[in-house]
Amino acid sequence: MQRREATVRGGITAYWVYGPVNAETTVIAVHGFRGEHHGLEPVLAYLPEVRVIAPDLPGFGESAPIPGRTHDLDEYAAWLTEFAAQVAPGAIILGHSFGSIVTSAAVATGLATPRLILLNPIGAPALEGPKGLMTRLAVLYYDLGAWLPERLGTALLRNRLIVRVMSITMAKTKDAALRRFIHDQHDTYFSRFADRDVLRDAFVASVSHDVRAFAPAIPVPTLLVAAQRDDITPIEAERTLATLFDDASLVEIADVGHLIHYETPAEAAGAIRRFLRIPVERGR
Repeated sequence: MQRREATVRGGITAYWVYGPVNAETTVIAVHGFRGEHHGLEPVLAYLPEVRVIAPDLPGFGESAPIPGRTHDLDEYAAWLTEFAAQVAPGAIILGHSFGSIVTSAAVATGLATPRLILLNPIGAPALEGPKGLMTRLAVLYYDLGAWLPERLGTALLRNRLIVRVMSITMAKTKDAALRRFIHDQHDTYFSRFADRDVLRDAFVASVSHDVRAFAPAIPVPTLLVAAQRDDITPIEAERTLATLFDDASLVEIADVGHLIHYETPAEAAGAIRRFLRIPVERGR
């Protein structure tokens, strides 16, 4: 693994490169809301022969915000298009959760890629899902964080108890060690945003859009890896979403929710491997 930086749309994007330099396959992997590149590492560990480029979204992790810009979906899609053209033109694109919206918007509006991979895609409006009430409470939470004086608002948005409640809500595994790992990941990385303005911009983008709006305009083969117990997008909505693409395949994973990348990384990587036609023997 190597850490690198690129100047994209006037801001510094930090990114990490995994895998062999001479790999036959290169993937750009985009993480979800409030996360950073670390979240996808459990999946990448099962794809050792693939070259993966994993940036932190602008304003999250070690990437700086884009100066003078609202961090809305159009800005994130434009950022990804420029980042890919600069760092790995023609790479396969992968997005998880909010990253599924960003990558879909970018590919639908011209980002060139041979294939698209969506993990836990947001296939329906968050406010209409089975946890719609929780999403509305989240809207109030982020509004309050933006309204309060800056120091108090930022402290609220980084509150460890609230982060832990989010983590407990999303985790489905009964494995105590795995739950501790998930909670530690969220405690460590879930609050590494640049400032509350960037965080609220990204949150509004995440709940105001979903992949359905872009699916019909995506011209490349697409893989959807969905969870049967996802509280954000019900599996029935994911099945409907798959029908909106010109060429899409859906892989469903049982007994897991919105944390496929933590709870079932091997299954997710297996689906990706089959989609990319990478023999299993090469990854062992």
